[in-house]
Amino acid sequence: MKKIILTVAAVFVLSFANAQDDAKNVKGFSKGDMWAEGSFSFRSGDLVDSWAFNPKIGYMIDNKWGIGGKLDFSGAKQANGDKSGAFGIGVFARNYFLSLGADKAFQVFGELGLGYSALTDEPSTGPNAGKKSTNSALNANIDLGINYFFTSHWAATFKLANILSYNNTNPENGTNSSDLNVNVNLFNNIFAQPQFGLLYKW
Repeated sequence: MKKIILTVAAVFVLSFANAQDDAKNVKGFSKGDMWAEGSFSFRSGDLVDSWAFNPKIGYMIDNKWGIGGKLDFSGAKQANGDKSGAFGIGVFARNYFLSLGADKAFQVFGELGLGYSALTDEPSTGPNAGKKSTNSALNANIDLGINYFFTSHWAATFKLANILSYNNTNPENGTNSSDLNVNVNLFNNIFAQPQFGLLYKW
């Protein structure tokens, strides 16, 4: 009887340990997961210095769909002293529709985003030199991308294509303008992108 109890206990311990190991090796998303991700770019040159930072946070409402919010910050300075910048806020819905690899480390997603941006411009020369103007814009986008999970919590993010983008700009001094771009069969080289995205899931 004692041997049976010890055997059952050993099997239970081994099963529990294996379950824990499997849980640690799970990649991709499941219902209730949250994640934070962001990308940063910086450029310094003779003609322009620029930077951009784009953080996001999301929540999985089931195994395929996630929702979240995002912020966008950027700035640039031209060689002649002209300055520009942007601040944006928005929401997005993301669908993970394809898993690749034996451990499903590659997660392909489509994302729909809606947002508001404030664009600032401060020329250094001309009649408006030193005067800052702000233009507001409403924007929408549909993007295609990939998360590559190199651990169960950390992933690299690659943007494959901007399928659709729409911007409606309302200048402080001027008339409204709208711009719609559709790229159905245009994919970017992910290794040539100036931005590197990193994601953490918990």
